[in-house]
Amino acid sequence: MCDGFAEAVEALKAGKAVVFPTDTVYGLGVSVEHARTPQVIYDLKQRNAGKPIAWLVGGVEALDEYGADVPDCARALAAKHWPGALTIIVRANENVPEAFRSEAGTIGLRMPDCKTTLELIESVGSPLATSSANVSGRPDSSSAESIDRSLLEKVAASIVNDVVSGGVASTVIDCSQGRIVVVRQGAIAVSEEATSSDSASTA
Repeated sequence: MCDGFAEAVEALKAGKAVVFPTDTVYGLGVSVEHARTPQVIYDLKQRNAGKPIAWLVGGVEALDEYGADVPDCARALAAKHWPGALTIIVRANENVPEAFRSEAGTIGLRMPDCKTTLELIESVGSPLATSSANVSGRPDSSSAESIDRSLLEKVAASIVNDVVSGGVASTVIDCSQGRIVVVRQGAIAVSEEATSSDSASTA
């Protein structure tokens, strides 16, 4: 088990923010079952609270657990790319607290291809609302050395001894309208039908 893992689980269960590795870049997250809102992430990142934060989940079943009227395109993308660096935006159902939904009533979901992250999700028993572990406007962190020291000092716990294998943030796809819309091109190439800019943010 990674150094700091037990402390990270305890902090997440207390509703506090934690820094941890993912398969793309280092993430800053909270447990959606234990934190009433993602506000602490916005505060730590010094970013606009109007931009929603996606969830890291433990399996493809999360599409039905948290999504409403999930279209076939979302299921096909998850089957092909999960676990992996693809965030899929779907309409949120009643299991998603309002504080975590976008203004359009959607939620971004991703199953990461990272043992540490998946073990955190399993140990906490909850998806993790996660953004990249950096101050807004600054580069993402793909190594422990590149994480802002001031950010690490403000979180309740951190796991920073793991190697991040990717270094490129996830691709973000919006399927909430029943078709594929590329919001952000990232680590996985997906055919683009239209573009947008602010539907979700995640590691």
